[in-house]
Amino acid sequence: MTAPIETTGAEAGAQPEAVLAGVKKSQIEGRSLTQIAWTRFKRDKVAMAGGVVVVLLVLMAVLSKPIQWVFDLDPNKFNQDLIDPALLAPKGGWGGMSWDHPLGVDPQYGRDMLARIIDGSWVSLLVAGGATMLSVVIGTVLGVVAGYYGGWIDSIISRMMDTFLAFPLLLFAISISASVQDGFFGLDGLALRICVLIFVIGFFSWPYIGRIVRAQTMTLRKREFIEAATSLGARGPYILFRELLPNLVAPILVYSTLIIPTNILFEAALSFLGVGIAPPQASWGGMLSNAVDLYTADPQYMFVPGLAIFITVLAFNLLGDGLRDALDPRSK
Repeated sequence: MTAPIETTGAEAGAQPEAVLAGVKKSQIEGRSLTQIAWTRFKRDKVAMAGGVVVVLLVLMAVLSKPIQWVFDLDPNKFNQDLIDPALLAPKGGWGGMSWDHPLGVDPQYGRDMLARIIDGSWVSLLVAGGATMLSVVIGTVLGVVAGYYGGWIDSIISRMMDTFLAFPLLLFAISISASVQDGFFGLDGLALRICVLIFVIGFFSWPYIGRIVRAQTMTLRKREFIEAATSLGARGPYILFRELLPNLVAPILVYSTLIIPTNILFEAALSFLGVGIAPPQASWGGMLSNAVDLYTADPQYMFVPGLAIFITVLAFNLLGDGLRDALDPRSK
């Protein structure tokens, strides 16, 4: 009978040289799902460019007042000496562009366009971001409840979604915005208009994300980890908020970045129709509305806010597409 071969502690814990030869520690370390998604996202140069533009736009909106103070930009300062009264157009070419006014001035009062674009950025992003957050919260809660419980609860919530989707949102937004202009819940002026826009856009947009979350929840509730949690005695609220919601973060995040540009366009449309942000507060949609009657004399007046909306919407769409590809485990 052969005696067993004794090994030292070092030999017992050693790995074959064929496994470790030429392999660095960083190459055999596991990566989390977040690291994998970030690696995928970094490879998409277009999405990275969109993300950079979005970050710059958010910084411009958050720091709009300090930027105006530092560079002495007044969005409501009249410069009638820069306007040709005969033509009702800025003096000089390209909408009165100069070193003092890089984007020109408006043809009515000679106000600096760059200052008004910066001042209007925080309004557009605040309304779009607030409306998106409201619709995401309502849609996520109702969607996950409908998808998990099913039955009559799902039927009631689904019929609510159908009702809201069939509702004439634009007509309702115009009517409610026009009816509460004098004051509501102790609010008036700019604060009232922003709150009304956030409520109208967000409250009537939740069924879109609600349907997405509902469909994802109906798929996840059949997975093994949900059955395991149920077998261990976990109740509905625990499963909803501790098991299902963490697995719905990716689609919710992607949809949020894609719905923000839609809400930006909706706010611009309401301001364009005269029921959004009221002057003298600058807004991109309001600037487009004012440019309708003056674009023949000064096309630059319509081009500048239109370009600002176009760049913002395009950047958010590119960012959303990149996040969708990065967070999708089936993408290559």
